[in-house]
Amino acid sequence: MTPRVSKTTGFSLVEVTLALGVAAVCLLVLLGLLPMGTKTQQNSIQQTTANQIISQISSFLRADVRLPPGQLSKACPDPPDPNDPCQWDNLHGHWAGVATPDTLYFTNGAKQIGQINQSPPPADAVFRATITYKAPPSETTSLATIRVTWHAAVDPDSGGVPAGSVKAEIAVNR
Repeated sequence: MTPRVSKTTGFSLVEVTLALGVAAVCLLVLLGLLPMGTKTQQNSIQQTTANQIISQISSFLRADVRLPPGQLSKACPDPPDPNDPCQWDNLHGHWAGVATPDTLYFTNGAKQIGQINQSPPPADAVFRATITYKAPPSETTSLATIRVTWHAAVDPDSGGVPAGSVKAEIAVNR
C-alpha cells in the first residue's frame, strides 16, 4: 500500500495580489470621501447654530411688543395721566421705528457680541444676522426677514459671497 500524499490548500500569489488590490481601491475611495463627510458635518453644525440664532432673534422681537397704528390709545390712558404711566413705556421698541436693516454679530456658540450695526465686525464674530423690517400688512401683524450668514467678515449686501446662509420670515406682534 502506498501512503496518501496530502495536498496543501491555499491561495496563489496572483489571488493574494488581486485581493490586496481590491482592498486598496476600496480604502482609497473611503479616504476620498472623508473630507466631504467632514465638510458636510461642519456645514450642518453651522446651519444648526444659524437656526438657533434665528430662533433667539425671533423670540426677542416677539417679546418686544410694538402696538400697531391706532392701538396705542388702548394701552395708555387718553388723555395721558402723569401719575399713571403708559404700561408700554418700559419696552424699547427699537425695531418699530427702524427703516434700515439691523446687523448683529454672534459667536460660534450663538452668543451675541458687539453692538447693533457695528463696523467692522468684532474679531471673534462667526455669524452675521441681518434683520430687515417690513411694513405691517394689517393692523395686528408686523413682518421681519432674518438672514444669518457665516463668516461674519463677509457682507452679502456689499457683494460678498458667504460660506452659507439661513433665512426666515417671521410675523411679530400678532
